[in-house]
Amino acid sequence: MTKVKICGLTRIEDIQCANRIKPDYIGMVFYPKSKRAITAAQAAQLKAKLEPGIKAVGVFVNGKIPFIVQLAQAGTIDVIQLHGDEDEAYIEQLRQQVTHLGVPIIKAIRVQSEESLQNLGQYPVDFFLFDTYKPGLYGGTGERFNLELEQVKIPKPYFIAGGLDAGNVAQVVAENSQAYAVDVSGGVEDGSTGLKSAAKMAAFVAEVRRANASV
Repeated sequence: MTKVKICGLTRIEDIQCANRIKPDYIGMVFYPKSKRAITAAQAAQLKAKLEPGIKAVGVFVNGKIPFIVQLAQAGTIDVIQLHGDEDEAYIEQLRQQVTHLGVPIIKAIRVQSEESLQNLGQYPVDFFLFDTYKPGLYGGTGERFNLELEQVKIPKPYFIAGGLDAGNVAQVVAENSQAYAVDVSGGVEDGSTGLKSAAKMAAFVAEVRRANASV
């Protein structure tokens, strides 16, 4: 069963919608340059309203490790997603500080070609997230990547992101039966505002569940 992550939630009404439609994960962005960025205080308010069965993922781009650890220790985030240029040494240092908290780590890989998926074993993480490569952007491209993941041996469970919406996610789930989860952000927003649409969020989750039921 492919799981669902809805990323870039910024408002209480987004959390209320998530509580109704129950994705497996929601994402909160701590990258200041993102239009979806929120502060630690805002994130704590959102997490307080989130149903316990839904995991909160903190998304960071080359973030400062003490800040990430602080959020994990506070219980503001349940999962860490690294979406920048974090290398093995950085991840190992972070892992040593959060292992006792039981907080998994996701490493985002921006897919440009099959070479992007080489040497994945070097990363001491729990999951990968494959997103579309675009120069100068750390995710949020709104575009699909063109690569058959089923033909590549991936050493850890993985999320698929990049250009997903309710109109194409069922096909993506069907074509990527080995994927652990699908991840959406811009595809469930109203235009380019960075604000989530409750109707689009609900439609996306419904489509994933429909696809799971038909597998």
